[in-house]
Amino acid sequence: MEKKIYEELGLVNTREMFKKAVDGGYAIPAYNFNNMEQLQAIMIACAETNSPVIIQVSKGARSYANETLLKHMAKGAVEMVRKDLKSNIPIVLHLDHGDSYELCVSCIESGFSSVMIDGSHLPYDENVALTKKVVEYAHQYDVTVEGELGVLAGIEDDVVAEKSTYTKPEEVIEFVQKTGVDSLAISIGTSHGANKFKPEQCTKNEDGVYIPPALRFDILQEIEEKIPGFPIVLHGSSSVPMEAVKIINENGGALKDSVGIPESQIRKATESAVCKVNIDSDGRLWMTAAIRKHFADSPADFDPRKYLGPAREALIIMYKSKNENVLGSAGKV
Repeated sequence: MEKKIYEELGLVNTREMFKKAVDGGYAIPAYNFNNMEQLQAIMIACAETNSPVIIQVSKGARSYANETLLKHMAKGAVEMVRKDLKSNIPIVLHLDHGDSYELCVSCIESGFSSVMIDGSHLPYDENVALTKKVVEYAHQYDVTVEGELGVLAGIEDDVVAEKSTYTKPEEVIEFVQKTGVDSLAISIGTSHGANKFKPEQCTKNEDGVYIPPALRFDILQEIEEKIPGFPIVLHGSSSVPMEAVKIINENGGALKDSVGIPESQIRKATESAVCKVNIDSDGRLWMTAAIRKHFADSPADFDPRKYLGPAREALIIMYKSKNENVLGSAGKV
């Protein structure tokens, strides 16, 4: 095995982390970040709740932050947790929705400890071939790899799909065996972005709140029966909190028909083999809500610290709640 590049940054891969989560009936939070305040909030929240964490970036986020700076941001985040927050939580740096072999190689060489190769949009055989190629390279450096079967609808950075395609349980055994992946992202009804469902797809409760269709736990159960104990990943799992949407719209925003995945359904999924849950849109919403509220209350402010500070605090509260009340990862180090 080649040198583990990510160890120089103080990172770990997902292998042991996922095993503990599957055995313990909880999920590891996988939080996306694009800037310093988001990364600070993730680190503080997870250190204070004693939760393992996966910090992840998309291709677009890596480009936005700059790949060289991002590498040192990850190292700095680890050192902040160890030295300043006095915490020893395990931290993974993960590529979310890698779209090519070359991108995965670049991330591995710059210190990522985990990568996702998303070939779900390709024909099955091409997905297998691409995923296997990435796995063979990544495993030389003990980097873990996430593959995907099935397609999630919605928009998230460079990932765009109009319709969901549920994962076919009959394909999972062969896919896992042929590719050698360490975890598998599946499609059972979650969706990318803040506008996950149209109103006509939902029912309304007595308070007029839209309730989306239930996740396909029957598909999840069948997949678990075919690959028992294998780490399963859920993408597009933000709850899209109505409180954040309301604050945004009351302060100049124009979000419409924002419907997410009920947290109770995510918690139910984490009690099975689902051991990684991706959450991005909730962070974007709470950050935007805090910034819009600040400018509505203090329109003369122009110091970024004045509005990004409250945004960071809102994120910390949200991430801690996810760890403690939804994912069950708090105290699981």
